Amino acid sequence: MSSSSISPSRRRIIFIDIDGTILEHGAQMSASTPVAIAAARANGHLVYLCTGRSAGDINPKVRTISVDGAITNGGAFAVRGDEQIVAHLMPRPLVDRMIAYFEEHGAHYFLQTDGTVYVSPGVLDHARRFVRTHPPVDERAAAAASEDVALLNHYRPLDEVDLDAVVKATFLSTASDTLTRAADELGPQFHVIPGSIPLPGGSNGEICQQGVNKGAAITEVLAVLGMDAADAIGIGDSWNDVEMFEVVGTSVAMGGADPELQAMADLVTTGVLEDGVSNALTRLGLI
Repeated sequence: MSSSSISPSRRRIIFIDIDGTILEHGAQMSASTPVAIAAARANGHLVYLCTGRSAGDINPKVRTISVDGAITNGGAFAVRGDEQIVAHLMPRPLVDRMIAYFEEHGAHYFLQTDGTVYVSPGVLDHARRFVRTHPPVDERAAAAASEDVALLNHYRPLDEVDLDAVVKATFLSTASDTLTRAADELGPQFHVIPGSIPLPGGSNGEICQQGVNKGAAITEVLAVLGMDAADAIGIGDSWNDVEMFEVVGTSVAMGGADPELQAMADLVTTGVLEDGVSNALTRLGLI
């Protein structure tokens, strides 16, 4: 879409990423963001979170923001209010193959279900070691690192996971080529992308089953709501937002997004803590 403004008479649906969009990586949020989201909803527009995180892993600060629904786990689940309208579990043979790959290559990993994240034994030690050897450059970075490590303490051990409920994995490795190798070796049944949740280490990535992504989930949500993709807006900053950008009528990249991702967007707003969400919604005429 080429226009930078939208007729206020048209009801829109806004899909907003969390990490790097609502929140600066860590847990910092611009005070203008929840105000802007509330204003958009007051003007009759719908707002859905659209995140790679599981529902149970959403930051408490974000949970205080009233929204109309959410797409979680990178597109595996979606809810309208409390009603689940999208659910795509990863077939058990794919889960088993994925775990075997991680174990064979010595990668640390997270397994996501709808409400919980489970971690392999080496994840916390790896994170703490990274923080010790890569001291934060300023107070903001120190706070973000502290939040990330503290969050890991709330994840569940891997031996508690129901493997039939897994929908997605995130992995990290000290090897710089793990992401490329995983994409090549796991094959076409998997969708492997660079990680969108900041993780320490040489390389990290996200893995879903092929066909499960934010864009596909948005298409399903729009069908349930009876809305047109032309009336959808997607705001994000990471590689798991590419499919979202492809299906919505108007795509917005955050100021901190990779330049290649910004080039895919219809509009580039400012950074998270520079009122990026509020500025985008204002520029689009939604508030």
